[in-house]
Amino acid sequence: MKVRIGDGATGDEAEAIASALARHLGTDVNVFVGDGEESVADAEPPADAFPLDADDVHPTEREETLREEIADILGGGPQKYKDRLPESGKLFVRDRLDLWFPEGLKFEDGKFANFDSWHENSPEVDEADPNTRLPGDGLLTGAAAFEGRDLHFMANDFTVKAGSMASRGVEKFLRMQQRALKTGKPVLYLMDSSGGRIDQQTGFFANREGIGKYYYNHSMLSGYVPQICVLYGPCIAGAAYTPVFADFTIMVEGMSAMAIASPRMVKMVTGEEISMQDLGGAQMHAQESGSADLVARDEQHARELVSQLITYLPDKAGEKPPRSKPKPPRLSPGGIDELIPESPNRPYDAHDLIERVVDAESVFELKPDYGKEIVTAFARIDGRPVGIVANQPTERSGAIFPDAAEKAAEFIWTCDAYEIPLLYLCDTPGFMAGSQVEKDAILEKGKKFIYATSSATVPKQTVIVRKAYGAGIYAMGGPAYDPDSVIALPSGEIGIMGPEAAINAVYANKLAAIDDPEERKQREDELREEYREDIDAHRMASEVVIDEIVPPSSLREELVNRFEFYADVDKSLPDKKHGTVL
Repeated sequence: MKVRIGDGATGDEAEAIASALARHLGTDVNVFVGDGEESVADAEPPADAFPLDADDVHPTEREETLREEIADILGGGPQKYKDRLPESGKLFVRDRLDLWFPEGLKFEDGKFANFDSWHENSPEVDEADPNTRLPGDGLLTGAAAFEGRDLHFMANDFTVKAGSMASRGVEKFLRMQQRALKTGKPVLYLMDSSGGRIDQQTGFFANREGIGKYYYNHSMLSGYVPQICVLYGPCIAGAAYTPVFADFTIMVEGMSAMAIASPRMVKMVTGEEISMQDLGGAQMHAQESGSADLVARDEQHARELVSQLITYLPDKAGEKPPRSKPKPPRLSPGGIDELIPESPNRPYDAHDLIERVVDAESVFELKPDYGKEIVTAFARIDGRPVGIVANQPTERSGAIFPDAAEKAAEFIWTCDAYEIPLLYLCDTPGFMAGSQVEKDAILEKGKKFIYATSSATVPKQTVIVRKAYGAGIYAMGGPAYDPDSVIALPSGEIGIMGPEAAINAVYANKLAAIDDPEERKQREDELREEYREDIDAHRMASEVVIDEIVPPSSLREELVNRFEFYADVDKSLPDKKHGTVL
């Protein structure tokens, strides 16, 4: 390559220019000064200049050093803490990621977080103190494919200060959430954290971009992308809010716990002595608080549950949930009529009805041990995901108690957020009455149930299976609540109250005036039949209160057709910021 420079250049300057260009461009350079015909300086590229011969390309010591550093990070915290994991039935976090993502991660962010403070060359590290080993700052984030779906993930490393959170890990967590807001992809939280590192709180607790921002981001993500949280240990204080902010929370039996404070702190504050499992274990949250949607037997089972759950969910709001190949029901629809007793007070299991309507092996129930008077479950009808809200007559006649109302409201709200159509199977005597349910906020929680039903804009189908008494028909998607259809089985009844209560309310004095017991009973039976004729589905259909009465054995076919027809129904809400109910 020939280069010509100005007349005033010296020989040393020409040499410097030739050498620099040859090294930079990887070619021979001849430098001429002014109009001279002879080159003043010549240079060849260094022997290792690029491009290299392909056979000579190989990693240098620099790359090998980096790989050694990465391997050290992947080893996690001190070995003694890793050795203790099997005692609790836990996997090391890297092994956990292998279980969840057997094909490997797409990538990981922030492996080198806090690297300067703990690696072997750091002047701050104390080899005698294992707590100074903080790879990844105890928190892993990145992206992976799960069951064919791309998602963001976060996982605590319990071998690093019990999975506690500090400034660098918090920053990684926040970045992952903020990226999810941009990508519109689901988020999986694999939680095993003892909370924030109290001795380092000035670096992350109250900061604008500190741990408090977790829950702001949770709120922004809520209803935008599915957030699924699996708990693997006792998550205390700040760590316990992530699972309750998530759309779905799975706890592992005997391993998981979450509470606002540890048992030791509870004793200090209240004097109460209690175990971690009694305070916030899986069964407590599954049965009493309702904070756990599902309880897994072990780590493998937790993964299986999430792999089922995600098949009902879209990647983000505004998208339709994925459809599957249709299957006939597990139980014959022909048995529905015989399943439903004629007497409104005799029980039957709502699960048996559901299994005669939906695709086989598609029922995925949430919160099965909480608010048992209502069944909330995902399922498929002709391959289409639906959310089912069904009264359960085997549990206190299907009356709506506060816990059941709250459970149903939250489920409806979630289905509506992710475009999952709703199916109401109504068979309830209404909201429960009494002093205890009033103390337990039956009005407040019943209001939320009705509000969720009123505000949901997804396709809604309501089936009056048998009794639909009192305000129960309002919460369960009755005619006034903008369902796309209200259909009934021939056993259906809609009224302010059931026959027994109505007769007692209206005719108590007249019946008491009849002295002859046989005559009184005969009159009661007559009044009961008259009342039931008045609230019978045929009367309601005659007055066009409901859309249709369908033969029970045709119920599945009827629902298939109606969900298909109304799949793209357009519903709108008043132009407002939001309601004030929740």
